[in-house]
Amino acid sequence: MSARLIGLTGGIGSGKSRVGDLFAERGATLVDADAIAHELTGPGGAAMPALLAEFGPQAADARGALDRAAMRRLVFADPERRQRLEAILHPLIRQESTRRCQAATTPYVMVAVPLLVEGGGHRGDHYWRILVVDCPEELQIARVMARNGHDEPAVRAIMAAQATRAERLAAADDVIVNDGDLATLAARVDALHRNYLRLLGKI
Repeated sequence: MSARLIGLTGGIGSGKSRVGDLFAERGATLVDADAIAHELTGPGGAAMPALLAEFGPQAADARGALDRAAMRRLVFADPERRQRLEAILHPLIRQESTRRCQAATTPYVMVAVPLLVEGGGHRGDHYWRILVVDCPEELQIARVMARNGHDEPAVRAIMAAQATRAERLAAADDVIVNDGDLATLAARVDALHRNYLRLLGKI
């Protein structure tokens, strides 16, 4: 694999998906673990036979895709079921992520992993650099409430299950602060993209 891997992460509502898209617009390969998970659990997805065998027909919606709301309710209350779900999905996500990274022809690959710090994936030499998208916690909460319709206690519960802001920042090689408008964010992505290319000797 010739392309260097950059682990992209951030808390819920930080804007990491937008940042990943902005890097892709500038020519980076984007490998998004969440997007791969949606593909694997969509109608006809590669993970669906094992999920149906494990959790029964109620795991699927009318289209034959994973019923995400039903599964969230099921695994949130039962850590053992959550582990069984992850034991099916995580190896398939890793396998497809690796395949896409190995197929990349760009100087670097942005690998978006929401729970990168929580999973310990930043340890060792798998990633060339870790990029954390950061913003104030109150802004995270406001964004998720507006986007998903959750109330504040629900958002805080999700955040409590993730790494803390301090833990993510401690793991970071690079930080993009996403606390303003899109033009400001794009300028910050531009600067970091050029820096990555410089570090790789591409400019």
